[in-house]
Amino acid sequence: MELKWSLKELYPSFEDDSFKEDLVKVKKRFDEISSWIDRELESTNNPVEKMEYMVGECSDLKSRLHRLYSFSYLSLTVDATNEIALQSVNKIEKIQSEATKIIVAFEKWLGKLENLEELINTSEILKDHHFFLTESKKKNKYLLSEGEEIILSKMSNTGAKAWTKLQSLLASTLMIPIEVKGEIKELPLPSIRNMAYDSDPNVRRKAYEAELEAYKQIDEASAAALNGIKGEVITVAALRGYQSPLEKTLIESRMDEEVLNAMLEAMEESLPVFRKYYRKKGELLGHEAGLPFFDLLAPMGTVNKQYTYEEATAFVVKHFRSFSDKLADYATKAIENNWIDVEPRKGKRGGAFCFNLHPIKESRFLLNFTGSFKNVSTLAHELGHGYHGACLVDEGILNTTYPMPLAETASIFAETIITNAALKEATKEEAFSILESSISHSGQIIVDIYSRYLFETALFKEREKYPVSVEKLNKLMMEAQKVAYGDGLDHRYLHQYMWINKSHYYNAERNFYNFPYAFGLLFALGIYSEYLKRGESFVEEYDQLLRATGKNSIRDVAKMAGIDVASKDFWRSSLKLIEEDIEKFIELANERL
Repeated sequence: MELKWSLKELYPSFEDDSFKEDLVKVKKRFDEISSWIDRELESTNNPVEKMEYMVGECSDLKSRLHRLYSFSYLSLTVDATNEIALQSVNKIEKIQSEATKIIVAFEKWLGKLENLEELINTSEILKDHHFFLTESKKKNKYLLSEGEEIILSKMSNTGAKAWTKLQSLLASTLMIPIEVKGEIKELPLPSIRNMAYDSDPNVRRKAYEAELEAYKQIDEASAAALNGIKGEVITVAALRGYQSPLEKTLIESRMDEEVLNAMLEAMEESLPVFRKYYRKKGELLGHEAGLPFFDLLAPMGTVNKQYTYEEATAFVVKHFRSFSDKLADYATKAIENNWIDVEPRKGKRGGAFCFNLHPIKESRFLLNFTGSFKNVSTLAHELGHGYHGACLVDEGILNTTYPMPLAETASIFAETIITNAALKEATKEEAFSILESSISHSGQIIVDIYSRYLFETALFKEREKYPVSVEKLNKLMMEAQKVAYGDGLDHRYLHQYMWINKSHYYNAERNFYNFPYAFGLLFALGIYSEYLKRGESFVEEYDQLLRATGKNSIRDVAKMAGIDVASKDFWRSSLKLIEEDIEKFIELANERL
């Protein structure tokens, strides 16, 4: 079984004529559209014809650019030292910045149309892009002048995006010395991070200490990158008229503050139950003052089952089929067609992600698979993202961009299928381990995500005044962890460098990419509850819901499943499912003490 992904479906190579020709075509088409805009968008005459033209051209350009960028970016993620890929990413980002003129001009022109709804209803093409057009018109409120927008777009390539690439390079090439079975080895950061799941407590602690020590090599540079990125975000948000980066994120997420606050307040209410779980886990592991960070993800029970990649894929496909053949067949296709890059290696970025490739109706998945059940769960999670993309392949590309909070719905739904299946097949001892692993994962998404939200909120507040030092960043992170975890963690052993580890902080376009994970988990649990109630009849509705995510607000998508996301009771009901698992875990844990 091939363990590296294939990108030849996008382009055979950077030197291939098809790649070079597409770069030339895109640039030429930009020039042609720019000339058309200069001529045609000076007036609002023939608005339907002009909107149809722009929808068609924007769709074609977005598809071509996405294909070019995907090949370059994916090549770079598995080899941070690939100079050709890096140069290509930079070149395409420059082309994308030049597209700013087109986007700004169209959105400003749409803002002049007082009867947009009436016009849209006269054309099937426009009706199919109703959400895209109306949302584009709303963006006009936050646009600067055309010249200013172009300047900001071009400057971001040597500003925030450059800082992002630097930090990615630092983290992906960081080799960490650690003693493994009496021998000193140098391992990449993802391998060290995966040791947090090791069954040997000495390995977990050594990995934690080695990781924290290694970050000292890149903390000053990472802090400079973080300050540069967040400084740019604050400046641009203010220039556009947003009250804060958070408001900008909520608007882009198609979510309102009422929904966010309802979810956060329900999460805060649940923290004491999670802390009870952490203390009990600490007690089982022999800790008296709460759980030290190095044991936060420790596997529990005498079973520490390891999976080969073949076993993991077979397990996932089998249990996906219990939900639907369509989901299982999709997973099989991804596995058999080399869409997945599996193992950690030097130069490859850490973590895991799915990259949907709408132009070729496929996806690519990056893993750092080492054989734990957590890795199996991650495989299911990322395939869920891919299935979400597969449900959108027949939509126009302008209707496929869904907001961050809904981005985690299909992934966590898929993950839930696998966890529940594993619990059903398990012995009592295996079930104890899997149950604890599931709760631990939920804790990461509720408690740790809450700490990350608190940290980023505090970071923006501090960065508005001055650049934030490494020492201050560490302090902010530890304060956030203390508030979120409370007495569940031993405060002598926190993770002050988590701000380096989480790549989301280093993306100027993905601020507050923390609460969407909590939204995704709790929303997916609500959706899964509907599936349990309604069975097979819900499967098609689930696919329809995923198809709707690219052209609806969060509230409207939730309504399709009969959910009011502004109700604190909904979030409480989803959290209650996790709390029940925690009580079950504590009961089983007490039997072992």
